[in-house]
Amino acid sequence: MDGDKSVSKRSRSRQFFFRGLAIILPTVLTVWILLAAYQFVQGRIAAPINTGIQSLVVRFTDWPPPTDADFDVAAEHLTVAQRDAWNVVNEEVRRSRGADYGPKQQVDQRRAWMKSQPEIVMLARREALAEKWNAIAIGNWRIMDLIGLVVAVILIYIIGALLGSFIGKRLYSQGEELVGRVPLISKVYPSVKQVTDFFVGEEREQVSFNRVVAVEYPRRGIWSVGLVTGDTMRGIQERVGEQCLTVFIPSSPTPFTGYVITVPAKDTIDLNVNIEEALKFAVSLGVLVPPGQKIHVDEPRIDRAIADAKSDVGAAGGPNSGAA
Repeated sequence: MDGDKSVSKRSRSRQFFFRGLAIILPTVLTVWILLAAYQFVQGRIAAPINTGIQSLVVRFTDWPPPTDADFDVAAEHLTVAQRDAWNVVNEEVRRSRGADYGPKQQVDQRRAWMKSQPEIVMLARREALAEKWNAIAIGNWRIMDLIGLVVAVILIYIIGALLGSFIGKRLYSQGEELVGRVPLISKVYPSVKQVTDFFVGEEREQVSFNRVVAVEYPRRGIWSVGLVTGDTMRGIQERVGEQCLTVFIPSSPTPFTGYVITVPAKDTIDLNVNIEEALKFAVSLGVLVPPGQKIHVDEPRIDRAIADAKSDVGAAGGPNSGAA
């Protein structure tokens, strides 16, 4: 009895653990994916834009004025030529002032010399702007970095509006022709463009999943859930001699990869399932069955129903009933 109780406790403990994991894991994974996406966009898109904005502010305005501390920081980033120029000035002042030229006087002299060099002044102003930029933050999250994201969204919108005009389309077509003439890029760009157009281009409404079907794949007797993308290629359909469909079979648990197959339309079974439910079915390894497709416990098993149908046929005087 004690052994049964300990087994029951272990079973309940394991059940509670997996139940808690099932509740917490989706939230943790969602937050992790969003953070990873934000870090990628921030590092690859927003950060270069923010750097460009800071450079424009420093070049075309007088703000912010650098402090002595900014010049001290800038001194650590001087080029080799600038360091050599400072060493020459430093030696001349040392010889002229002699014992009165101590470490403090040397620092003051370096600051004065740096303030007379326009390029170094801009370098010190960049340090001052970076300090002010990073100071506006919530914890480790710098609020000013959002400027890069906002500018990126605005630029994408403007580019889309310009390319929507007649002149923009002509310029875009000519630009694509030039890109297509570059030896290495011409092999990669068309494929990348097809993929991006499939997801975000104007052709996405023409090339999209329109219904969910079941097909016998990878062999007869094994059924897979697929997404119909449209009609197939003309050559295949002419060879088959009947209407065919192109079906994408998503992989589990990563439905953005999979296989593209062509099957006769008559060999597909339309499922009363939307695209989102089909993708959830693939991601969950078949655990999340769409509500309209669930088999309830009180429903008769298919093999039992077939046996009952055969017995009904025999009782009615069928060929296997043995009636005279």
